[in-house]
Parts: sequence; structure tokens; C-alpha cells
Amino acid sequence: MVCITGETLQVYFLGTAGALPTPQRNPPCFMIRRGSDTILFDCGEGAQQQMMRARTGFTVDAIFITHWHADHFLGVIGLVQTLSFNGRKEPLTIYGPAWVHEFVTELRHLCRFNIKFPILSEELVHGVSIPFEGYQVRAFATDHGMESLGYALVEESRPGRFDRESAIALGVPPGPLFGRLQRGEPVSILQDGVTVSITPEQVMGPPRPGRTVVYTGDTRPVIKDLLAVVDHADLLIHDATYDDAAMERAREVFHSTSGEAGDIAGRLSADTLALVHLSSRYTSTASHIRDAAKRFYGKVIVPDDLDMFEIPFRG
Repeated sequence: MVCITGETLQVYFLGTAGALPTPQRNPPCFMIRRGSDTILFDCGEGAQQQMMRARTGFTVDAIFITHWHADHFLGVIGLVQTLSFNGRKEPLTIYGPAWVHEFVTELRHLCRFNIKFPILSEELVHGVSIPFEGYQVRAFATDHGMESLGYALVEESRPGRFDRESAIALGVPPGPLFGRLQRGEPVSILQDGVTVSITPEQVMGPPRPGRTVVYTGDTRPVIKDLLAVVDHADLLIHDATYDDAAMERAREVFHSTSGEAGDIAGRLSADTLALVHLSSRYTSTASHIRDAAKRFYGKVIVPDDLDMFEIPFRG
């Protein structure tokens, strides 16, 4: 049976700073809300306050950590305390690269008097997919001088458009049978006293693509590994710690420039590129946007903390 969904897909930019926070930007934390599911990608210091400011609530179904630099995970400690104080009982799984089991063990030790729900861990490697209802999260290898991963949230394809006129021409009466065909079920009708089977393929157009959000975490450009798990992104959230004038520094510390992020967005056929993890040295984002726009002709944004980006369906 085909699952028909019209789920919203929203990205909350809870923290967009580089390694050092600024008065305007918190450490990295990105919330993706798909329908009733809520997933955090990285969870920097102060994440729970940002969730309150953004009015997202504290429903979190899973946390994916890209790597074990403190600016990407320190917020987990306070968040799990808050979840426990709020009465959470359901298990919470933290996914990440090597050392995720050790991190969760230490987390349990630090919070052993206050946590009233199970905290689980799952180590991921390049190419692994974690299934959820209607979508999956795929891990891909990144290049940050240590064990690190990026993630792609990839929806399943949607059914094609229902051709009402074709269904009526085949003798299917408007009503409940239309819904069954749209859900991928064949139906039977009587034509001149003979039972005839009508299949979904006769009245449904070709499948339509789901939506894809890619988050790289901190990394040098990794187009080969990225293209191994996705071939398009509705939204690419890419490390742009430096502008192109600081290319040498970016290479030294395993980060990307905004121009390099623009190049990746173009090669990935992204619709929108979001530049994040900006170094605290910058007081303006103009050079980042300029450098990215030289290599990518789609939409370029430098989101502020607490911005929300909603992704519409394609087709």
C-alpha cells in the first residue's frame, strides 16, 4: 500500500555560529521537523534556550551528532536534563560517528541522578541509513581531520497525480474507490455484469520525488562522498566558516569557504544553499554571499539564529 503524505518539512536554524558563539549566533544546532517528527542535527551549548525562543517545544525524537568537537554536542547535557524534568519516558537515541557509545556512557554518568528515560547510542559510518516513517536519514563521510559525518534527510517518493477523468472513463464511480486507488490498491467494479479490476497504474501518474535536506557539519568539500548518498538537495546546509579570502586558513583547519560551499551546491543541483558555521571574525555576511553566488546560481541564504525555512513539495 502506498503511503499518501502531505507532511510539512521545516528547518529551524537554532545555532549558526562557528566554534565561538557571538551575541547574535549560538553554537551549531539544526532542528528538522517533518510532520510530527522532530530531529536535531548537532546540539550546541544553549540549544534548549534557542528552542524556547523559537517556540518549538521540547519534543525530540532523535539526535544526530556530526563529530565530537564541543561546540556541536555540549547542549545535549542540558537538553536531556530538561526532557527528564518535563516527564519524558520514551527512549532517546543519539546517533553519531565513532565515540558515540563512549559519549552516551559519559552522559549517563554525568546525569545519573536526574535522567528518568533511557538514552541509547548508535554508531554510524558512511552509507548507513536510519529509517523513519516516510523518510530516512543517510550518513556520509566528511573531512574534518577526525571521525566525522554529514547527514541527508531523504523522503520517500510520493505517488503520482491521480487522473480523475481517466478513472471515470474506466467506469470507476467517484467516491471511496478513488481513495483506494490513490493508496495503491486495485479496485473491482461491475461493467455489464462482469467484474473488472482497475489497477492504480491505470489512473496514477509517475511517482513524484520526495524532499531532501543535507547538512554537512564541519568539513572540507566532499562532493564524491556526498553524491554517493544523494543526487539533489532541496536545501543544502553547508559549512562556510570562512569567505574565499581565507582559503588557506580553511584548508588548515578542515573547514570550507563560502565559495566552495557554492560549488558543492551547484554540483549537487541544490535549490537553496544555506551558509552556516560562520567564524566570529566576520561582522558582515556580504562576502560569504558574494563568493557563493559566483559559483552557484540558485538561492543563497545566510540564516540568522531562530530563522525557520519551510520546504515545499516538488511537482
